[in-house]
Amino acid sequence: MHTLFEPALVNDSFGDPGLLVDFRDERRALLIDLGDITALPPRKLMRVSNAFVTHTHMDHFAGFDHWLRVVLGRKARVAFHGGPGFIAQVEHKLRAYTWNVVHRYEVELVIEAFELAVDGSISRAQFSSRNRFERQSLAAPQAREDTVHEEAMFRVRARFVDHDIPCLSYAIEEKAHVNVRKERLVQTGFAAGSWLRELKHAILTNAPGDTVIELNWKDRDGAHEARRTIDELRELILDVVAGRRVGYVTDLRYTDANVATLQALLRDVDLLFIECVFLDEDADHAARKNHLTAGQAGRVARAVGARTVVPFHFSPRYQGREAELVAQMNRAWSGAQLSV
Repeated sequence: MHTLFEPALVNDSFGDPGLLVDFRDERRALLIDLGDITALPPRKLMRVSNAFVTHTHMDHFAGFDHWLRVVLGRKARVAFHGGPGFIAQVEHKLRAYTWNVVHRYEVELVIEAFELAVDGSISRAQFSSRNRFERQSLAAPQAREDTVHEEAMFRVRARFVDHDIPCLSYAIEEKAHVNVRKERLVQTGFAAGSWLRELKHAILTNAPGDTVIELNWKDRDGAHEARRTIDELRELILDVVAGRRVGYVTDLRYTDANVATLQALLRDVDLLFIECVFLDEDADHAARKNHLTAGQAGRVARAVGARTVVPFHFSPRYQGREAELVAQMNRAWSGAQLSV
């Protein structure tokens, strides 16, 4: 099934946590956590429209400076989302530099920052290069349960887990997926292009049948254009199915309350990225560090009903032993090991 987005870890399992969610049919991406992001080439950082931060420990937020250096003077707008105190932390990042020239850059960069409080309320501010990134408070958006960002085709939900500080776990959800009849597409003489995304969006949002879709595509014979209504193109659609759901969980204690929170956020998630920091033999150390062991990560994955699991955030002490971490996680996820 051709899904809306493709998620991939920024670094290997021992590197700083981070997930790039790249949209397949758009020059766009979401980024979760900004630790060491130097592995991402500038062209990918330029695609990021929204960044979601779990918490502002260095290995999750130190890459903000690298991101800023790449996009400054080249990108117009990005939205950042974080937890308590986040707007002030973005402000302090920006105030650490001298901005006596940036207001003259041809491309204005606007950073919009959203701060989610533990009680669910949201604050909002923006920082523009035109006024040297001075903080400007904006009207707060209406809180919508655990949804922190929503568009026509997808939403991002978040809930706090306990890491000795509030830490956000995220769910990225494709609202629905439209399957296309490839054989019918070939028969019409059209070829896939950005117009298909427009058609899918129109169908998912119940646009009127007489809405005109501009068809543009290229093939070996050159560029082509056509105009058709949604009703004329509807026979290309096979069906509409539930979209894929991706979870991102890192930096949390193993507690009943945290597991219950993740069950509410990630029930039956299709793909779960979850921290797997320590081996079970080091459970006491994991508890002191407020992190999960491999077995605990597997039990969380089992509790939420995850269909596929990708472990990450391995402690450097296990270099060369990553297979042990993965094996322990898999045993607990499968139910072969339910108590440690």
